[in-house]
Amino acid sequence: MISGVARRHLGAPTLPLMSRVDWPLAVSVAARVSGRYPLEGTYHQTRLERDLPDMVRRASDLVSEETGLIAPGLPDVAVVGRAGWVENNVASFATLLAPAEKRLGSTSGIGSATAGRIMGAEMGAVLGFLARRVLGQYELVLPTSDGEFGDTVLFVGPNLLKMERSHAFRPNEFRFWVALHECTHRLQFTGIPWLRGYFLGLVEELVATTKPESGQIQRVAGQLREAAAAGEPRIDEAGIFGVFATPEQRGVIDRIQALMALLEGHGHVVMDRIGARELVTQARMSTVLKARRADKRTAALMRLIGLEMKLRQYEMGERFIRGVEDRASWSTLDLAWESPEALPTLEEIEAPDLWLQRIT
Repeated sequence: MISGVARRHLGAPTLPLMSRVDWPLAVSVAARVSGRYPLEGTYHQTRLERDLPDMVRRASDLVSEETGLIAPGLPDVAVVGRAGWVENNVASFATLLAPAEKRLGSTSGIGSATAGRIMGAEMGAVLGFLARRVLGQYELVLPTSDGEFGDTVLFVGPNLLKMERSHAFRPNEFRFWVALHECTHRLQFTGIPWLRGYFLGLVEELVATTKPESGQIQRVAGQLREAAAAGEPRIDEAGIFGVFATPEQRGVIDRIQALMALLEGHGHVVMDRIGARELVTQARMSTVLKARRADKRTAALMRLIGLEMKLRQYEMGERFIRGVEDRASWSTLDLAWESPEALPTLEEIEAPDLWLQRIT
């Protein structure tokens, strides 16, 4: 998993004193939703913390050999609980959304306070749900005052421990396999010089286009009626957030989704390719995780909160990567890393032939 923006140091979150979103409420709700795994904070997690740095070091070397991407040095490695993952991401969202909140106006007034609590509760529910599932995350932090970026591969310890025990995975193999995926994301963003800035630029563009819109509710209601009349989904893969996006924002969302599908698919193929050579149980672990992503019991919730596309990113991206390799070669994928213009569009992700015709 990739986090678009995060704090350089893990710990207690720093939240804005004035905000349209009740971030402390988001943290509180997320903590209740995410719960606590019994082995969190035990010697099992201590051993996990001890083992992961060496696994990340080895995974980084193998991913570099597989992809040809070179990263500067080694990343920091952090193991957090579910609450720590939530706090880190809440602080990230608060920082990211601050410019948009400023443009949307004052936070004073009863109506605004009520709306802020509702948004905080909704955000907390989403993050709490995710906190129960996320295994690893590569942190893309904002630059500090000295212009430097952080570089952290983060693991949610309780979730790794739970998966190992629920599915009787070999701990050393499963932990290393997850490390391969996150190290691939790190190599993508540190080994491709322009990619970090491009990605953060897309996020900033999406936030920059957030502004009060006259008649928004009427516009959305009309679109929902049209979708229902046409027999189309009323809430698509962008979720409830996408429903309120303007046409301009939907264009940016499409570009973000295309990039994320490429990166997630690339990460998944690389982890499976290396895992098949290095790990005895790779095939079974891959089967279990694919079934976990396809679990229909959570499909309705994932669609509602806009995470259905996140799950499909693995499938779409993997299909694109393998499609390019089958039609051309593994090295042809390197063309996607040459410039933002060379990246596949969302349409091309679905049809690798279109991308190959344009780029080769």
